[in-house]
Amino acid sequence: MVGISRRQGCLIILGLIFLLVLSSSVVSTTAVVAGRNSNRAGNVSLADVPILNYHKIDTLHHSLSIPPQEFEEQIAYLSQNGFTTISPDQLMSYLNHSKALPEKPILITFDDGYLDNYTNAYPILKKYGFTATIFLVTNLVGHDERFMTWDQVREMQKAGFAFGSHTVSHAALTKISREQAMEELIDSRKEMEQQLGVKARYFAYPTGAYNLQVEEMVKQAGYKAAFTIRYGQAGTESDPYALERIPIFKGQQTFRSFFIRLNAAPLLERFGLIRN
Repeated sequence: MVGISRRQGCLIILGLIFLLVLSSSVVSTTAVVAGRNSNRAGNVSLADVPILNYHKIDTLHHSLSIPPQEFEEQIAYLSQNGFTTISPDQLMSYLNHSKALPEKPILITFDDGYLDNYTNAYPILKKYGFTATIFLVTNLVGHDERFMTWDQVREMQKAGFAFGSHTVSHAALTKISREQAMEELIDSRKEMEQQLGVKARYFAYPTGAYNLQVEEMVKQAGYKAAFTIRYGQAGTESDPYALERIPIFKGQQTFRSFFIRLNAAPLLERFGLIRN
């Protein structure tokens, strides 16, 4: 693991906050903002839950591709620092009904359902006793060699992994008709229920694109919550159909970026620099 002492970590986070304070662009996000999230400055919950967002665990030269060795470095850090993975059901029971969570809960998510989630990420997560939630593009499962098969999905499900919908075809729901969007939402949910034998309760927005109308469609399609790519932690003031996550990208210093994004979120929320 990359050697970062507690003092170095604090300096990194403080330096990041200083730079963000100087920049007026901090409050913007990479997703479409629905407009219902309240300003949490001075009212942040210390019990907010970090939700990590990954895509691919492989050696491709792409910002969404985290090399397996670096992914294990991150998972090892979480294990060594007392984090416990939770499921979306646990998260929503906590947010809606205040049901207890482990002392340091974390939800690990993957979007799209790439084959490397099974071949590379799955063994690493099992090694450390962790689970994850994977949002599937159902038309690609078992039909595209770059993606998992339903047998692989079912194997991971038996091991405690959870699965949600990422639509039928990875369509950006804000760019298609209401009828098409409802088909993407409902048909993917039905396919998952047929293949996995359980109701698909959770959804992640393809490309991160959503608005209030799309949120309402997700709710009408029968989902209990939906996940965005907006940076932040999920808390009691979060919109359940616009839950924040911490996207993890590849970089020249991937672990340092991971460390900062994971540990800076509570401080940035406290200072009102995100979720505005």
